[in-house]
Amino acid sequence: MEICLIAPEASRYHNDSTRLGKPLFPPLGLMTVAALTPDKHNVTIIDESDKAVDFDIQPDLIGLTAMTAAAPRAYQIADGFKRQGITTVMGGMHASAMADEALQHVDSVVVGEAEELWPQLLDDFEHGNLDRLYRHKRYPDPGKVPAARRDLVDINKYVAKDTLQATRGCPFACHFCAVSNFFGRTYRTRPVEHVVAEAAALKGRPLILVDDNIMGEPSYARRLFDGLAGLKKTFLTQASTTMLKTPELITKAARAGCRALFVGLESISPQQLTKMGKQFNVVTKYRELVQRLHDNGIGIIGSFMFGMDGDEADVFERTAEFAEEAHIDIGQFSIITPLPGTKFYEQLEREGRIIERDWTKYDGTHVVFQPQGMSMDRLYAGLQWIYQRFYSWRSIAKRTAHRLQPIVWTLNGIFHRRVKTWVSDTGQHLGPNE
Repeated sequence: MEICLIAPEASRYHNDSTRLGKPLFPPLGLMTVAALTPDKHNVTIIDESDKAVDFDIQPDLIGLTAMTAAAPRAYQIADGFKRQGITTVMGGMHASAMADEALQHVDSVVVGEAEELWPQLLDDFEHGNLDRLYRHKRYPDPGKVPAARRDLVDINKYVAKDTLQATRGCPFACHFCAVSNFFGRTYRTRPVEHVVAEAAALKGRPLILVDDNIMGEPSYARRLFDGLAGLKKTFLTQASTTMLKTPELITKAARAGCRALFVGLESISPQQLTKMGKQFNVVTKYRELVQRLHDNGIGIIGSFMFGMDGDEADVFERTAEFAEEAHIDIGQFSIITPLPGTKFYEQLEREGRIIERDWTKYDGTHVVFQPQGMSMDRLYAGLQWIYQRFYSWRSIAKRTAHRLQPIVWTLNGIFHRRVKTWVSDTGQHLGPNE
C-alpha cells in the first residue's frame, strides 16, 4: 500500500507570525510510526511545518496526528481526502482524548500509543475490516520501539535535527498536563543499549531527548548517562525539580553531555503549585536547583504558567523579577490552558468557565476560559509584557552574562526576535499592571 503520514500545523493557517525561520523539531512520532510499518508498504511523511499538504496525492491510506491546537487543521485535511474516497485514520493526544469528535472526520481513531495498534490497523485495513476505534489493553513495551525512519524527512530543514526518546511517561499527574492521561502514570524505559546505538548513529549537535522526565527512574538514568558519556555528544532534555533528591545524577548528566534541561517550575507560589497538583515543586529550592545546574555547566529552560485561580495582575512582575534574579537561562511563559483529557479541563468544564472552543487557540498564548483574579485582556497583556521584559537585551545580559555557553545566547536571541515580531503584529505594549 501507499501510506502517507501527515503532521498538520495550526499556525500556518491561523497565525503565520508564529512561524519564523526553520521549524524546530522533525515529527519524531510519525517517523516512529513509519518504522513500525511493515516493509511491504511504501510510506511518505508530510510535515506541514515545512510545507503544506498537496491534496492531489492519491495514497491508499492517510495517517494523521495532532496536538489540540492543530486538530482543526487535521480535520480539514481528513475531510479533504475523504471527499476523494481516501481512508483516513488519526492518532495522537487530541484524538485520544476526543475520539468521538475525531471520528466525525476520520474513518478510524487510534487511542494511545501506536506500537501494538498500528500494525493491527494496517492488517485490518488490507483485509477490509478496519475498526472505528483501536485502543491498547496494556501500555506498549518501549523495548519494542524501533529507531525512527529519519530517511523520510529532510532533517536539515529543522533547527533541532536529531531527536530521540529514551523513556515514556511520568509518575506525576499535574492537573494541566496531558502526558499522564496519554501515557498513564507509568515510567517505561527503552534498553540503554538501544538508545545509545541510535544516538551514536546521529550526526547532529546537540541531540534532543524528548522525554518528559529523563531522571524519573534514577537507576536507569545512571546507566543511560554512563552510556551516552562515551559518545562525546551534547544533548538537551527535560527533567523535574525532584532531581535535587539525586544531585549526583545532575553531575552524571553533565559528564554525559547535557547542556540544558527543560524544567517545569510553573509558579513561584506554593499555593498555586498545590492547586495544579504539582506540590512536589518546592519554591524555596528553585534557586538551589538553578545554581546546581549552572555549577555543572547545564543551562535551565524554566517554564511558568499564568491564569490559575488566585493569580492576580502582579504575578507577571513578581515572576519576571524572580526569574531574572535566579538567572533562569531561558524562560517559557504561557497561559494555563485546559487541554482535553486533563483534570484542569474537567474542572473548568464542570464550572462552565470554558468560553472558547476554537482548538487553534489552545496553544498557551490565548485565553480560552474565564479567569479569576484578573480580566482576560489583562491575562493576555501580562503574558506579552513578561516576554518583552524577559527577552529584552537588558534582561538577557543580566541573566546570562555569567554563562558562556553559545546555546544559551543563541536561544535568547531567537526568542528576542520572535517576541519582537509577535508584539509588533498584535500591537500590545501594556505595562505589567495596566
